[in-house]
Amino acid sequence: MKKILITGATGQIGSELTPALRDRYGGTNIVAAGYRRVPDPELAEAGPFCRLDVRDAAALREIVTAHGIDTIFHLASLLSAVAEDKPQLAWDVNMNGLWNVLEVARSTNCSVFFPSSIGAFGPLTPPDNTPQDTIQHPNTMYGITKVSGELLCDYYHTKFGLDTRGVRYPGLISSKTPPGGGTTDYAVEIFHAALAGRHYDCYLAADTRLDMMYMPDAIQAAISLMEADAAKLVHRNAYNVTAMSFAPRDLAAEISRHVPGFTIDYRVDPLRQAIAESWPRHMDDSAARREWGWRPAYDMPDMVQDMLFQLSGAEEAGPGAGHAT
Repeated sequence: MKKILITGATGQIGSELTPALRDRYGGTNIVAAGYRRVPDPELAEAGPFCRLDVRDAAALREIVTAHGIDTIFHLASLLSAVAEDKPQLAWDVNMNGLWNVLEVARSTNCSVFFPSSIGAFGPLTPPDNTPQDTIQHPNTMYGITKVSGELLCDYYHTKFGLDTRGVRYPGLISSKTPPGGGTTDYAVEIFHAALAGRHYDCYLAADTRLDMMYMPDAIQAAISLMEADAAKLVHRNAYNVTAMSFAPRDLAAEISRHVPGFTIDYRVDPLRQAIAESWPRHMDDSAARREWGWRPAYDMPDMVQDMLFQLSGAEEAGPGAGHAT
């Protein structure tokens, strides 16, 4: 990777992946592209920024050729709850956007990273220790676009020899970006409520256990996979990756250890509860560990400690050591 384009650079993953890649490869070599008219100052000032609607294939091609791009991290996507509310728009953005990226990459010989999700499985998938290769029959538009994206990336690799790679992310927790319409947003909202001294009403049931990951691990997974030896990659699109598995009541209990008096109730949102119940509780990520050395750095206690530190700067919630799980 020498010249990299990041679509969706102003989103949940992109806003943290962009500075990480700029630190690693140099600011001028990382082109951030987002749909927002006014990007965050950090993104705009630390390297090139372009406004891009990924459904505009001509604009995408112009950016790739003008900057001599050789790798595309394609992150632009509508998330689960938003996609279920706007399924036609989700298909348009998630699928036609990916198609444009793959077509431009094919003609310009770019490598492509495409993030899939636990949403690519479904209620018929084994929920515990979900295998790398298993039934994928999602019942949400978000999940349909993700499993379709996995298949499309595989097709471009086998048909055209395109270097496509991807991971299936679990729920992601970030201290830097606000929730963006995902089913696991509660795991970010809860920290802000606790630090503000507020009670939190969780929209998922107390015992709804899901795979989760802290954003620093998510960023490392994307970079490590794209830097891995291609000859060792068997699955490519897309690897199960995980770091921790917990339910809302587990997270609330851990936060309460650092924020005494924090309280939580459960007022279930039927839509997001149904989505969560169709997802795995814990994925088997042994293929990623075996083929490209995947190892997470944060378990739940480490993540909680660091989230509280990052969001509040409180000395008692100092940064976690980051033990592998």
